[in-house]
Amino acid sequence: MKPVNLNQFRKAKARAEDKARADQNAARFGRTKACKDREAAKLEKVRKTLDQHKRDKGEP
Repeated sequence: MKPVNLNQFRKAKARAEDKARADQNAARFGRTKACKDREAAKLEKVRKTLDQHKRDKGEP
């Protein structure tokens, strides 16, 4: 039987648990890059449309 380094075993177990937790959070809270890009484009379009409809304060 080969001796086992308990430190390596403990750290590997902790990494696996962290990876599982990260995967859960990504599924729960994460958004795809395409979704983020689509939302950014939509916000930019809304901002441009709003800026086009602003009135200048200097006009009487």
